[in-house]
Amino acid sequence: MNAPNPREPIGVIGTGYVGLVTAAGFAELGSDVWCIDIDEAKIEGLRNGIIPIWEPGLAELVEKHRGRLHFSTDIADALEHARLLFVAVGTPPTYSGDADLSAVHAVVDAMPPSDTHALVMKSTVPCGTGESVQRLFAESGKDGFRYVSCPEFLKEGSAVKDFLHPDRVVIGDDGDWAGDAVAELYAVLDAPIVRTDIKSAEMVKLASNAFLATKISFINEIANVCEETGADVIEVAAGMGLDDRIGPKFLKAGIGFGGSCFPKDVSALKQLAGNSGYHFQLLNAVIEVNELQKRRVIAKLQKHLGSLVGKEIALLGLAFKPNTDDMREASSLVLTARLQAAGSHIRAYDPVAEEEARKLITGAEFTESAEAAVTGADAVVIVTEWPEFGELDLVALADSMRGSLLVDGRNMLDPDRVREAGLIYEGVGRPSAGGVPAPAV
Repeated sequence: MNAPNPREPIGVIGTGYVGLVTAAGFAELGSDVWCIDIDEAKIEGLRNGIIPIWEPGLAELVEKHRGRLHFSTDIADALEHARLLFVAVGTPPTYSGDADLSAVHAVVDAMPPSDTHALVMKSTVPCGTGESVQRLFAESGKDGFRYVSCPEFLKEGSAVKDFLHPDRVVIGDDGDWAGDAVAELYAVLDAPIVRTDIKSAEMVKLASNAFLATKISFINEIANVCEETGADVIEVAAGMGLDDRIGPKFLKAGIGFGGSCFPKDVSALKQLAGNSGYHFQLLNAVIEVNELQKRRVIAKLQKHLGSLVGKEIALLGLAFKPNTDDMREASSLVLTARLQAAGSHIRAYDPVAEEEARKLITGAEFTESAEAAVTGADAVVIVTEWPEFGELDLVALADSMRGSLLVDGRNMLDPDRVREAGLIYEGVGRPSAGGVPAPAV
C-alpha cells in the first residue's frame, strides 16, 4: 500500500484494543502518531516494545513503525504535534446498563481552549454524546474545539486487517474542517466513506452491533428448535445464507456471544431507547436468548451425567472468540461459575487467554494443553473455536477421558467422527445420533 507523503500526524488517546490498532494502522499509512495513556506502566512497556494485548499482526506492525509511534502519559505531547485527537478510551456498561462515559469526560476536561484541534471519537458512545461534549466545550469556553464521530468497526482477531481494509468508514461532523481532515486521512484506504451528522454516526455503530447480535440470537433460537425437531442447524443456516437478503455471516449457532462490543452495545442501545421513553422489546429478547444459550450447556451435561457434583469437566477455550486473549463477557466465565456452583471441578485450557482468564476465574485447574485438560474428564465442552481443537485426535481423547461426553459448543467437529471415536456428541442444533427426534409421548 503506497500512502502519499507527508501524512498528517495524529494523536490517539487510549492504548487498548481500538487505540493501539488505530495508532499502528495510521503509522502503517505514513502518519506520525502520538499515543497517550494514563497508565504509566503500559506506556513504559510500549516504549520497550511490550504489547499489552494479543492481536494477530499488531506486535509486528508496532515494531515496524517504532520510529513513527510515540508513547506518552502527557496529553500535551499530542496537542503539540497533532490537530486530530482520536479518542479510544473505555466506555464500559454501568450497573444501570448505561455506558460509563467518565473516561470520555476526563479527556474533554483535559482539552485546552483551541480553534485548531478536534476530538475524533472512536470509542463507542451513546447517541447524543457528541452533542453533550459540544455543550461541555461551550460551557467551558472551548467553543472552537471541533468534534467528529468516527466509530470503529474492528473485530478482535482480525483488527489490523479490518483497519487497513475496512468495509466502510463512517464520519459524523458539523460540516467543518475537522470532518474533511478525517476523511482525507482515510481516503487512501479506498473504502466507502459515509459522511453524515454526528448523531447518525453514533447510531450506526450501536445499530450495527445490535443487528449482528440479533442475528446470532436468532440462529441460536433456530438451533434450539432444530434440537427438538431433528433438523440440523448447519444445513438450515447454509440454506438461509444463500438468500442475498440474509447472507451467510453471523448465522453460526453456538453458546452465545460475548466480548467487549456486542453485550455492551446491545445493552447500551436498549438503555438509550428506554431513557428516551421507548421500550425496545426485540433487544430484551436478544439478551435473554444469549443468556439462555449458556444455561443449555449445563442442561446437556446434566442430561448425560445426572448430578454434576464431583464431576470433572474440561473446558477447551476460554477467550470469548479465537485469535484474541480478551475475556470480557466470555461464555467461559458463566460456565465456570455455574459448573462450580453445581459442584463440578473445572479443568481449563486456552492457547492464548490463560493469563487473562486467571484474573477472572478462581478455583479452576489450568492446563498447558488440551490433552492435559481432557485426561480423566467426565465431559469435555468446546467453548472457543480455536483451530487446534478441530485437529484433536478424537480416539486418543476418548481413551484418556473417564467419561464419554463431548459438548461441541461451537459446532466445529464432525458429529460422525466424534461418535466413531466412541464418544457421545452434543452440538448446538445438531441432530441426535441417527438424526431422528424422539417420538412425542
